[in-house]
Amino acid sequence: IVDFFSVGTNDLTQYTLAVDRTNAAVSKLYNPRSPAVLKMIEIAAQSAHRAGIPIGICGESAADPQLTGFYLKAKIDELSVAPASILKLKENVCRS
Repeated sequence: IVDFFSVGTNDLTQYTLAVDRTNAAVSKLYNPRSPAVLKMIEIAAQSAHRAGIPIGICGESAADPQLTGFYLKAKIDELSVAPASILKLKENVCRS
């Protein structure tokens, strides 16, 4: 039994798309907004909530202002971001 889920979007994106973001030859294909990645997050959130388990997002995309609305709609419970991104994230949440 687990107390929470934390989805690491950097690795999720890399392994879902089979693209290493640190490899210059393919890094342009790395896209955390890919429909496949977002669908996996959505499914994970639905499954977690059905089980009564909170789910959070960590990784660079947690601070992506273009994904804030998606995370709120998916009912993600927590977004883990670098301290420098907290204020901007709060602003995005209030606007969404």
